[in-house]
Amino acid sequence: MGRENQTLAVALEWIERHCVVPDGFNRGREFRLYDYQLEYFSNFYLVRGDVEFDAADPVLGPAFVYRRGMLIGPQKLGKGPMTAAHVCLEAVGPALFAGWASAGDVYDCRQHGCRCGWVYDYEPGEPMGMPWPTPLIQITALSEEQTDNIYGVLRPMIEFGPLADLITKTGEEFIRLPGGGRIDTVTSSAQSRLGQRVTFVPQDEVGLWTRQNQMSKVADTQFRGLAGMGGRASLTSNAWDPSENSVAQQQFESNSVDVYRHFKQPPSNLSYRNKVERRKIHQIVYGEALKQNGGHVDLDAIEAEAHDLIERDVAQAERFFGNRVVAASDSWIDPKSWDERANPDLKLEPGDRITIGFDGSLRDDSTALVACRIDDGALFLLGVWESPADADAAAEWEVPVGEVDAVLAQAFKDFDVARMYCDPAYWQDIVGRWANEHGEKIVVEWWTNRERAIVAALERFHTAVITGQLWHDGNETMSRHIANAKRKQTRSGVVIRKERDKSPRKIDIAMTAVLAYEARGDVIASGHVQKKKFKVAGF
Repeated sequence: MGRENQTLAVALEWIERHCVVPDGFNRGREFRLYDYQLEYFSNFYLVRGDVEFDAADPVLGPAFVYRRGMLIGPQKLGKGPMTAAHVCLEAVGPALFAGWASAGDVYDCRQHGCRCGWVYDYEPGEPMGMPWPTPLIQITALSEEQTDNIYGVLRPMIEFGPLADLITKTGEEFIRLPGGGRIDTVTSSAQSRLGQRVTFVPQDEVGLWTRQNQMSKVADTQFRGLAGMGGRASLTSNAWDPSENSVAQQQFESNSVDVYRHFKQPPSNLSYRNKVERRKIHQIVYGEALKQNGGHVDLDAIEAEAHDLIERDVAQAERFFGNRVVAASDSWIDPKSWDERANPDLKLEPGDRITIGFDGSLRDDSTALVACRIDDGALFLLGVWESPADADAAAEWEVPVGEVDAVLAQAFKDFDVARMYCDPAYWQDIVGRWANEHGEKIVVEWWTNRERAIVAALERFHTAVITGQLWHDGNETMSRHIANAKRKQTRSGVVIRKERDKSPRKIDIAMTAVLAYEARGDVIASGHVQKKKFKVAGF
């Protein structure tokens, strides 16, 4: 029989023997791992039972069961100090697999340049550990303030404990390590170090990392760099907003079995708005980190912060302190409701009777064409043209009108188009040409700046999503635009908007889909088509 997978226990013991509390009244004392931290590290350093050791060519990251790990926890849980301790281990501790122990084998710090005198006695058959010869570590976050959540506690964790003898300089910009290694920080505004060799990358607050702020690209680049060096990543975050499709969400929802995910969520039947139940939620997600349980978190202080934030943004409070994945409270459509209307098996067939929505821009934002099949209310993205995320590229970009023309012409050729509603802003001449080509009763101007009309159309669309009268093919770009749309209350009712002016998070497909669905409703109401009862396969 082969060996079972086993945790590199020497690594966990090393942390508590070498890392210290970085601040507060207990500064300089041994850093004791909470149970949730022990559980995380036990899985992160779980060695594959089938791996063998070759001193000339040791197996690095692939010696472990998990390629990367991710911990999702509430605000003030202690993720920053935990990650700082993780960095210390990967910098100078036994973070790599060094073979299976025989009787009498030990890990002796003195053999690795540390004079603290600690010796770990291995049990026969357990995995042994060794340090990286040249550790290259990048602490990465969206902003400098967030990297300082780790780097700011890493320095005193080293300076006030046994590691000060081994890591003699902890600079403001980077830390130089024995053997020529180093610890750097990387943010969205300082990505010059991307593409460098790395052995360990702690990525902080990945719930904020999105394609729009270019941090998804940072994550992918670092993952590739780690793969080339046999290194690994550790991701931490608060619960994410599901409307943003963040790196945290992507990693949590991926089908990869070699990503360890630690996410303690409270029971769904507890209401965060209810004070008594909210306190129960906090007790569950903070657990042993609460002072009443011997930890560092004051439950009353958390409750006060949560209560204050609830008055302004209950969804944010629930994510930050309740450790729940909830959409921003001003989201127009809950992404979960939208996802429930998805069916990837839906296909537009030649000859299908459809309506089309069009919302256009020339330079900024996006231009899109969406089809809605009349029989079943299913939505399909025919085409989208988005301005580039890069500001310099966006400044030179224009919508390729010829491509839009070609996609529309093909739609009229392939399908039976009953009606097309177009918001003609910036496109009046082109919309007029389409009307001449396909008929003025088919291609119709539909101005979205008519407040009462658009409020009614948006409400009909929203109701159709919630009640299951509308379906879509699960197109990721359309889903992203729907998720980006925020509610804005006007005297006439709810309209949709971006999260802020000039935001790179587009919503144009959402408006285009509304126009397509509105056109379908008007065609049915006109009596020109009989609405068919339709059941989506699998629902």
